[in-house]
Amino acid sequence: MKILIIGPSWVGDMVMSQCLYTEIKKLNPEAIIDVMAPGWCKPVLERMPEVNQALEMPLGHGDLNLLARYQLGKILRDDQYDHAYVLPNSAKSALVPFFAKIPVRTGWKGEMRYGLLNDLRNNKKAFNLMIERYIALAHPARNMTGSGCLTKMPNPKLTIDPVAQKEALNKFGLSSGRVAIGLCPGAEFGPAKRWPEQHFAVTAKTLIEQGHQVWLFGSAKDREVTDKIKNSLPAELQAFCHNLAGNTSLIEAIDLLAACKIVVSNDSGLMHVSAAVGCHIVALYGSTTPSYTPPLAEHVEVLHTDISCRPCFKRECPLGHLKCLTELTPDLVINAIDKLQKV
Repeated sequence: MKILIIGPSWVGDMVMSQCLYTEIKKLNPEAIIDVMAPGWCKPVLERMPEVNQALEMPLGHGDLNLLARYQLGKILRDDQYDHAYVLPNSAKSALVPFFAKIPVRTGWKGEMRYGLLNDLRNNKKAFNLMIERYIALAHPARNMTGSGCLTKMPNPKLTIDPVAQKEALNKFGLSSGRVAIGLCPGAEFGPAKRWPEQHFAVTAKTLIEQGHQVWLFGSAKDREVTDKIKNSLPAELQAFCHNLAGNTSLIEAIDLLAACKIVVSNDSGLMHVSAAVGCHIVALYGSTTPSYTPPLAEHVEVLHTDISCRPCFKRECPLGHLKCLTELTPDLVINAIDKLQKV
């Protein structure tokens, strides 16, 4: 059976989507799975052994371009896919499998997808976790009544390339002399998911004074914040703080996160990457909740405040105080790290 997956566009969602591929292979070991996704996803998909090949989606996230989608679908007809799974909720994401004339097209009820999908599932809210919603698509709809029907769910597990990892360590001058703890202070969603940089700075200082080294991860957008975190440290401690944000490729970040024993992260894509490469995780939640997208790792400490206005799922604090994050103090994070050190 040849399968085409229309994959998600966010890092964390792409990592979690591996659970679907694993489930498909468990049910049908001979299945050939291709994933169509944005170009940045290709290195991540190459670290998923269940994926045969990554196909680049040449159109941007908000680009409808019906003609281009028709031409792309027409080209894919030659591959004779038997089944398509459409993971994004938009109507345009279902167009390529429709134009490719793939016989079975599965996905959740979303934005005007009637006809585009012919195996349309309508009970998405019966599944609490995002990975449950992905995994449920691998099974017949009649068997998928809600979260309770899924047991022994697979977690994402990205493979690590030891040679590439060593090259990345050498490239950025990173040593194994001290235990490395990764800090991920960014979150694409918005400021209501970002633990204050001052709290990250206090945490970094404490960890270095305890004898660790700190690696700061993130995209180029996070560089301003990671610069502030490093520059806030006393000069004599800055040598043990390595600012990698904006300097690594995503695949280098994957291999370097795997070299960290513990990662402290906001609810972000890098949190899910860290979990998928086997790190111990301290997960920080502000406006969101771990009841939908928790870090899928064996050893996890989830931290959040219990103020009445959270979770609000807003990008910015509607009350303007961000207490869900500011009241989550560094000492709580240090205590969580200490617990994970003993595991």
